[in-house]
Amino acid sequence: MTAAQSRLSTKAPPSLPALLARGEVLVMGVLNVTPDSFFDGGLFVERDAAVAQVRRMIGEGAAIIDVGAESTRPYGGMQPISGKEEIARLEPVLADVAAVGTPVSIDTMKVEVARFALKNGATMMNDVWGLQREPAMAEVAAEHGVPIIIMHNRSAADPTIDIMKDIGAFFERSLAIAASAGIRNDNIILDPGIGFGKVAAQSLTVLARLSELATFGYPLLVGASRKRFIASISPSEPHERLGGSIAAHVIAAQNGARIIRTHDVAETIQALQISSAIGTSR
Repeated sequence: MTAAQSRLSTKAPPSLPALLARGEVLVMGVLNVTPDSFFDGGLFVERDAAVAQVRRMIGEGAAIIDVGAESTRPYGGMQPISGKEEIARLEPVLADVAAVGTPVSIDTMKVEVARFALKNGATMMNDVWGLQREPAMAEVAAEHGVPIIIMHNRSAADPTIDIMKDIGAFFERSLAIAASAGIRNDNIILDPGIGFGKVAAQSLTVLARLSELATFGYPLLVGASRKRFIASISPSEPHERLGGSIAAHVIAAQNGARIIRTHDVAETIQALQISSAIGTSR
């Protein structure tokens, strides 16, 4: 047993229901251990850099860390990799990241990677294909009794569809898979997938109409951080989209999001705190 794994056995991070019971919007910090992520690819592939980044995000207030080892950039250009390679990227960093003591979510769509991560400190799963690419992902979540983020996705964007109806139908299918596998209701989070399988206008629609998804009865997660839809309104590169990301996340929280996934923890938390304070000062 490594030193990190030993620390894991004595540090139980709070459960998702316990975190949500606090009442405030939770912030999930993004840790990409990838060479090709659209914003921070290559920055945190080494163990020391990854752990330092996690400590920084936790110090800034992140309640959850989402670790990904394969780029799933929503607008194409990613390089698919095997589960073996994904695990090889996780092995040097995951146990030590989890040992810091904050809940860690594994961002993967592969069963073998999810199993590896859950054995090495992850306590949540984040599936960008909402249990529909590999339905056995649901069995893994049920077997381990961990929360699962079910994200809406499409193989290609279609600007002619009613995106809210499409998301609703997708979630119905995913929730049926989850129920069949035995995933508990309190372990389900829904993510409408900003930017994934959507044109920019559809991502804006989802943010504007997010509250409609509350009818499903599950916590909503939104991740708009640095995404290209922002550039459709304000032409910009990823490193220039902090302001747009914050605006989208504040509106998402106002419209019912309980978890915000972001690369920029401190700035997002400050914006959410001010927005909340103003909302309660009438």
